[in-house]
This record gives sequence, C-alpha cells and structure tokens, in this order.
Amino acid sequence: MAHHEAPHKDPRKMGIGRSIAVLTSGGDAQGMNAAVRATVRMGIYTGAKVYFVHEGYQGLVDGGDNIKLATWESVSMMLHLGGTVIGSARCMDFKEKWGRLKAACNLVKLGITNLCVIGGDGSLTGANQFRTEWSELLADLTKGGKISAEEANRSSHLNIVGMVGSIDNDFCGTDMTIGTDSALHRIIEVVDAITTTAQSHQRTFILEVMGRHCGYLALVTALACGADWVFIPEMPPEENWEEHLCKRLIAQRGRGSRLNVIILAEGAQDRNQKPITCDQVKNLVSKKLGFDTRSTILGHVQRGGTPSAFDRILGSRMGVEAVMALLEATPETPACVVSLSGNMAVRLPLMECVQVTKDVTVAMTEGRFEDAVKLRGKSFQNNWDTYKMLAHVTPPEMKSNINIAIINVGAPCAGMNAAVRAAVRVGIIQGHQMLAVHDGFDGLANGQIEPIIWAQVGGWTGKGGSNLGTKRHLPGKNIEQISLNITKFNIHSLIIIGGFEAYLGGLELVTAREMYEELCIPMVVIPATVSNNVPGSDFSIGADTALNTITMTCDRIKQSAAGTKRRVFIIETMGGYCGYLATMAGLSSGADDAYIYEEPFHIRDLELNVEHLIEKMKTSVKRGLILRNSNANENYTTQFLYNLYSEEGKGTFDCRMNVLGHMQQGGTPSPFDRNFGTKMGSKSVLWLTNKLKECYRHGRIFANMPDSACVLGMKKRSLVFQPLASLKDDTDFEHRIPKTEWWLRLRPILKILAKYDTVEMDTSEVAAMEHVIKKTGLVKRDKM
Repeated sequence: MAHHEAPHKDPRKMGIGRSIAVLTSGGDAQGMNAAVRATVRMGIYTGAKVYFVHEGYQGLVDGGDNIKLATWESVSMMLHLGGTVIGSARCMDFKEKWGRLKAACNLVKLGITNLCVIGGDGSLTGANQFRTEWSELLADLTKGGKISAEEANRSSHLNIVGMVGSIDNDFCGTDMTIGTDSALHRIIEVVDAITTTAQSHQRTFILEVMGRHCGYLALVTALACGADWVFIPEMPPEENWEEHLCKRLIAQRGRGSRLNVIILAEGAQDRNQKPITCDQVKNLVSKKLGFDTRSTILGHVQRGGTPSAFDRILGSRMGVEAVMALLEATPETPACVVSLSGNMAVRLPLMECVQVTKDVTVAMTEGRFEDAVKLRGKSFQNNWDTYKMLAHVTPPEMKSNINIAIINVGAPCAGMNAAVRAAVRVGIIQGHQMLAVHDGFDGLANGQIEPIIWAQVGGWTGKGGSNLGTKRHLPGKNIEQISLNITKFNIHSLIIIGGFEAYLGGLELVTAREMYEELCIPMVVIPATVSNNVPGSDFSIGADTALNTITMTCDRIKQSAAGTKRRVFIIETMGGYCGYLATMAGLSSGADDAYIYEEPFHIRDLELNVEHLIEKMKTSVKRGLILRNSNANENYTTQFLYNLYSEEGKGTFDCRMNVLGHMQQGGTPSPFDRNFGTKMGSKSVLWLTNKLKECYRHGRIFANMPDSACVLGMKKRSLVFQPLASLKDDTDFEHRIPKTEWWLRLRPILKILAKYDTVEMDTSEVAAMEHVIKKTGLVKRDKM
C-alpha cells in the first residue's frame, strides 16, 4: 500500500453507530493505561461506543460483566498508574476453538465489530487468527442457533488493530514498544543506586535484567551506565569469553576504575546456546580474580512503577491512531499495528511484524547472530556498534596528532556529560588528543583549556548538569582572543554542546572565518537544552529528563487537587518561546490545556477554557490542570491567568499557581538522554575524523566550506549533519525557535483527550500502511 493523501474526513462523525472494544493481554507494561484512556476518549470523540474488556482474552471468552461500556470519566486518573487498570490474564481458553466461539458470540450480541488489542506478539497473533476465522465462527454460531442470521449479518466483519505493550521492546517494526522506556527508568534507578555502593567497596556488580529473547533492555542499560560487559541473546560472546571478560575487568581496574558493572539479559546464552547465568559469571569473577562480587536479579521491579513521560505520550498517540485505523479499516485492509517510527505514527501490517519477530528467534536458533542483530532493526545495530566501540578498548599505539576541543554552551541540562564522555572516549580510541574547554566561549577566550583523558570521564553518563562548566555568553567581542587560543592550543576541530546559544555561537565563528583563518576548522554543534529549540533537530539532549521532571511534579499536584476537589492548578514551565515542554507535559500529565507562544490565544479562548472547567466541575472529575509556557504571551502572564481563573471560578472552583523554575534543568539524566547523548557524542567525533581527512591540505587543516560546520540533529528517523548556515532560513532568531516544529501536530490530541469538542484534527497526514519486509527479507525499520 502506497502513501496516500486521505480525503479530509471529520473524525467527529466517523464513529457514529460503531462499537469498539479495548483489551490488554499478556504481560503488563507501564503506559498501557495511557493507551486505554486515549482509545476510549478518542472513540467517544468520534461518536463510537467503547467497551472495556476486563482480564484480557479471558474476559472476552467469559463475557458478562467482563465487557462493560466505558465512559469519559471512567478513564480519568489512570495516566500515571503502572500496569493495566482493566486487568490482563494469560488465557488458555482463547487458544481453543470453543473459546473463540464464545468470544465471538459475546461480541456479536453487543454489536462490537472493532477490537483494539494491547499486548505482546502472542496476543496480537491471537487477534489476527480470531479475525481470519471470524466468518467461520459466525457460521458455526448461526448453525448452533446461538445467534440469528440477522445478528450475523450485522457483524459480518471484524476489524482489528494492535498496539504493542511489552517492556522487552522485542517487536520488530516498532521503534519502542509501550513500557520499554519506563522499564529502563526502573533499571537505571537501580544501577545508579548500586554503583554508589559498589564504588565505596571496589566491587564487581552483575545485574540481570528482563528480556528472555531480546537483549534491548540489557544493551541500552549497558550503554547508559557504561558497563564493562553485556550479555545479550542476539550476540553471544566469542569462544573462551571467560578469559576475555577477566582481562577486561582487570584492565578497567588498572585505569583507575573502582567498580565493574556487568549487565546480563535473562535470555543470555553462549555460542552453543547454553544459558549463561548470573551465578556462573559471579563464580567466575570471584574465583578467578578474587574480586568482591555481588549479583542482583531485577525481576518484576522492571514492570512496575509509574510510566515515564515517553510511555504516556506514546500510549496516548497510539490510542488515538488506533481508533482512526479501526474506523478507516475495510474488509480488504490487513490487520495492522500502530507504532512509532522516529516521531511519526505509522501503521504496519500485523502479520509481517510478527513474521520478522519470529525470524529473529529462528536466526538465533540457527546461530546466525549477525542476522539476528540486523533483523532487530538499524537502531539496535547502532546501539550494539556504539557499545562495542566504547567498551572493547585498546587505544591505538599510533597517535593522530589531532586535537579536538569540547565546549559546553548555554544553560546546563541533563545528558551533556554523557555526550562529553562519549566524545572523549571515541576520540581517544581514534588516536586523537581531547581537550576540555571550561565555562563556555569565555573559557575558550581566556584559555581555560586542558587535556582530558579516559579515566576523567568515568561515570559521567549518569551525572546531571555540566561538569565542564557552561556560560551563556556568545563569542562576540572575544572572537580575536578565541582565534589566538585556537592557534596557541593547536585546536584542529571543535565540538560545541549546548542550546540555542551553541547554534548562534557556532554561526558567529563560521561568519568570522572570513576575517580569521584560524577559525577555518571543522565544527559540530550537538543540541543540548531542556527547551528543545535548536534548529535542525527534532529532539535535543536534556528535554526528555526535563519532561519527566515536569510530569512527576504535575502528578503530585493533581493528587493534591484530587483530595481538595474543585481546584484548578496553573503551572508555568520553562522553554523560552518554545512550547515543546508545555505541550508534551500537557499530554503526559493529562492537562486541560497548555498555553504556548506558537499557537496564539485570545480572550475568547480563555473564556472557552473557563467555561470548559466550570462544566468539568459538574462531573466526578473535580480538578483542572493548566500549563503555560514561560514566554507564551507577554500580557497574559501566569499571574494574569491565575487572577482571571480565580475571579471567573468564584463559587465553582478555586485556583493555585506554581512556577516550576530551575528544577527542570537539574536531576539525573533519563535513560533516553544518556543514550541519546552517548550516540551524539560518538557520532560527532567519527564525523570530525572524516572531515579532518578531507580538509587536510599541504600539511595543515583548512576548512571553509559550509558543510564543515554542522548541527548534528535527530530528523524523523536518523541522525543527520546539516550545515549551520543552511538552517538560517528555518530559524526565528528573535524568538530563538525553529520555524517548523513537528510536535505542533500533537496539539489536537491534547485537546481531544481533555474533552474539547471543537478541535480541528488534521487527518491529511494519515499514517499509510508501510511494509516491514523488503524483498531481501530484512527489515527497513530503525529502533532508537
């Protein structure tokens, strides 16, 4: 199926006369509730009836009270809950034909012909089988007199849409399955806690994480905490790995490391498919090396706890997309899964994804491990390559005589240190000398520059803020001083890590190349700011951590409001003129609205919002949450909004105001920011190494082409380098934001889920079905 422009349909009428049932099946995962909530609310918005199916397929078979009509209010206060509120069960009955007959009969009696299944590949395969034999089941039911011919006719066809909820991230075709990011949050919390105690005692820690057939969690954890070794089922270690492992641990201690961390997926195996266990590794290390060794098996902790901001947004977007896919389905369209690729919602043929997922298992069984990693998708492969490069180290004997300087610019944010660490280590592996510049461009002008070595950046991935120190000042008048220091310290290329100032500063240096030949060196800007306002990248390092901080705070505030009742909170978030944080936090904390600069609002909008809240107070959900981005409007300030709501709400609700402030810049980096920072740091150095070779002429480096100074950004599905100068046209310099911002497309979802009826939903960008299996049988999907 090719991409197609969908005709403009009004989603508010599409569901009239239709019924949708939603169920969660198999193992639970954090974020399933967000998906259930979005499916119910979007379904109701389109005019459809939506039913909960309690206890997964078991509830579908048993029927009765297990299938209940859902209301708008019945999904309130569940966004922040882990697990699944409607229950899940491993169901044997549904695997039998008689079980499926009972399930079909229950659906027909209620007139439900659309089924939304949230679960792992087993659950989704079951759903597809149910759909394929639907007409056969109906015929049997009619023959047995269980349903009338008229009933059979009314429900002649069953539509199915799947969403993948599984913490293992083991489903091919989807970037991230619902629950994966939250599971990583739990694991990283534990790793951080364990590393502090291990450092006190100089211990070796072995940590077993979930993932029976998929090493995703183990691999990303290893990357995010800089583990010394990782065991994953897709890539078993070489023969006599025991010796290699011991050598590596000794080498790490020799470099001054006080602890060793080994991450093991529960499905870890050797080349002969014999399981490798926690105890086996522990005995090896303690007996052979005499190291004080401890092992921890994480178990179900990984499935628990509150969903991360990413999983809530993922679940909400998938739920909305699933309803659209169900209502647009025809008997001819294959059953599909809705999924996320980069930041785009996509629909994929369900059975193709299941097929590729099975192919991975087959490849592992047949010992084709390289294929197994390939089939997992491009990003799994990227993670693996980055991990191998950073962990399997023997810095080269031959030095390159190249000096690369690293500088942090702008406000600090979580994840900057991860990018610095990866850049330093990859640089050293490439044979370069790495230089640390302290305190931003000021430090570059004042000569606060010194070599930075391998051991200095140990443990930096988990540290928040900026260890190098950062300043907001631009090069400005100091350009001459800077160019002199570039010569004095013999700097051959520059990595600038920071926010909008990093981009502006980079542009200033490029513009000054005409005057100062010393500035003709390759440069790369890595976007790192909580505001996510750097042109050339959909995401910046630090935004995910800030988003989680805001979301957790909103959860606490909502909890307080739920107790006092009839209370509306107005919360101000950071972001300058960029409404990313306010919008995304609005989605992940279930806000009633988010005021931002990019979407101008007027007195009539404020009136509508007040009326909306007054109506809301008449329901059982007696609380409101309004977010406002710090520079949303110079006259309608947070104080003004507070005064307005307080006055208009008199007698119906009272108001409170919170300005979140600098806590949004602090905190330990989230797993996403650690991983993203690590990949950006290493990718930038590899790019610079190639650029330096291109620019080497007559015994010196001379780089003055536009493409020798780039922003490294995440665009849709991949990391790309774009010349600083080429991004000028897409930048609003006055308000320090890019002119096109992908996340503005998610604003209607925020409004729909908050029960505004008059939302214009742009359905022209409807996700067309995409194929996962190419002719070669390999996947063309990335995983972040």
